[in-house]
Amino acid sequence: MIEAIFEDRAHIISLLAKAFKDNQSVNYIVREDNDKAAHIQALMEYSFDMCFHYGEIYLSDDKSACALLLPPKCKRTDMRSVWLDIKLVFNAIGVSRIGIALKRENAIKEKQLKGNIQYLWFIGVDTTLQHRGIGSNLLNEILEKSDLEGMPVCLETSTLKNLPWYEKFGFEVYDKLNLGYQLYFLQRKPRSL
Repeated sequence: MIEAIFEDRAHIISLLAKAFKDNQSVNYIVREDNDKAAHIQALMEYSFDMCFHYGEIYLSDDKSACALLLPPKCKRTDMRSVWLDIKLVFNAIGVSRIGIALKRENAIKEKQLKGNIQYLWFIGVDTTLQHRGIGSNLLNEILEKSDLEGMPVCLETSTLKNLPWYEKFGFEVYDKLNLGYQLYFLQRKPRSL
């Protein structure tokens, strides 16, 4: 696992946009029109920029998988984050969908665990290389790092078929939210070393 640098930005955005193009949660938040792919791209640009400046971004050694982490304690409201939020509204969500996005975000925040946690926002693998253990290896390395730090790892998924995959790493569903699709909230407590 290697830490991403800014020069990895275009590669990571492209990888995530392709990996999440059919994801229910992603498609719920981006505006639906003839340029949906560009809106997903803009969402991934926002996610990269937020995690690059306020969180952590990791790549597999061969750069075919990536993970974006944003611990709640690292989130800040400053000029940069406000500018990124504005760009997200105009380039991904759409002004007319701000209310929907805020309602969704507030409902999610109510269910997210608080405190000193590691939040796994996105983990994705190049779509041509999935199901080869690359994502599993990256997740294992992230979990080992979190174990060393004594931090639980939390995430959400709308992809039902991914639940058994997360569960094999020790994640447990602690809550659900119906947004017209089911969003699952998972956590994995740190392991003693």
